[in-house]
Amino acid sequence: MTYAALTGWGKCLPPAILTNADLGTFLPTDDAWITSRTGMKERRVSHVSGIEMSYVAAMRALACAGVAPDELDFIIYGSCSFDEHVPNSASGLQVKLGAHKAAAMDVNTACTSFLYGMSTATAFIKSGAAKKVLVIGVEHISKFMDWQNRNVSVLFGDGAAACVFEATENEEGVIAQKLQCFADARQTLRVRGKGATYANIGVQLGDTRWDFDGQEIFKKAVTGMCEGSLSVMAQAGVTIDDVEVVVPHQANLRIIEAVAKRAGASMDKVFLTVHKYGNMSAATAPVALVEAIEEGRVKPGCLVLIPAFGAGLTMSAHLIRWGSRVTPIATSDVELAPCNQTALEIVQGLMAHKEPHDRSEAALMSPRFIETM
Repeated sequence: MTYAALTGWGKCLPPAILTNADLGTFLPTDDAWITSRTGMKERRVSHVSGIEMSYVAAMRALACAGVAPDELDFIIYGSCSFDEHVPNSASGLQVKLGAHKAAAMDVNTACTSFLYGMSTATAFIKSGAAKKVLVIGVEHISKFMDWQNRNVSVLFGDGAAACVFEATENEEGVIAQKLQCFADARQTLRVRGKGATYANIGVQLGDTRWDFDGQEIFKKAVTGMCEGSLSVMAQAGVTIDDVEVVVPHQANLRIIEAVAKRAGASMDKVFLTVHKYGNMSAATAPVALVEAIEEGRVKPGCLVLIPAFGAGLTMSAHLIRWGSRVTPIATSDVELAPCNQTALEIVQGLMAHKEPHDRSEAALMSPRFIETM
């Protein structure tokens, strides 16, 4: 039987760090308010495009796996903040990599995009349609953020991570998975201003308003991630005691703690990055996975549990059997272009190009929008 082994991993975090104190310079908030509600201290803001971040992460993952770009059969680019919608971002990454033989596809299930991409890569490899697949999780959410909305602007950050999956006869990679969508709650997390709904009705490009029902999202996220975790462990015939490390989507520390409690996992088994990077949407889980490997939390042959949720509301849970290697075959010297601004300066520049709320609110609340709810 063919399996899809995870053989390469790499991340790319922009160097500009936006602290809670920085957010307090233009929002009615402070470090204590943000930390107590989210567990977040910092997040990254990118000075380059999503494709640029993806390229660095991908080159590091390919070097780690000992795979050349022209060996790839498939590139799966997971995001909800694409550089462009047409052509797709996966093709832009393919060009930069020189992966001339690869198919290239974008996936958008918001925060679960990398994980849905991982399921897709696994299916292609198991079916024999591909042997080597690169999966990306990347976000450049700062470009689309409503920076005047304290409820969302403190939560999100930019970043990227990539993993290489290869065909193997060894029983490793994704051994159990569950994908689901609670579509009846899709209105609880909505970014107004992106998409055809808002075209030609007076909305400035990049000017967004976010609907974010925190309480409902919390309930659905905890329920979905917990049920998904229990489901994949049952599929594999294991318990939480058999799992070496839990690498959850890092949307909020309270959510993570609630999921861990319901799934029976002690917090010392849970790997956290929420304090450093906030919620990087599609990049969150893969960045956390890469750091868990780098910090020695992932052992040869161990089980890794990855539960997640995203807008839609999409849910996923994956149980991965790790292979024998936890160190890179090689490293890449590819780096991001230098950044000559602070994160706060980048954000101030983004805010300066946004329309004031009272000039576009009517368009974003138009009947044309309401009819789609």
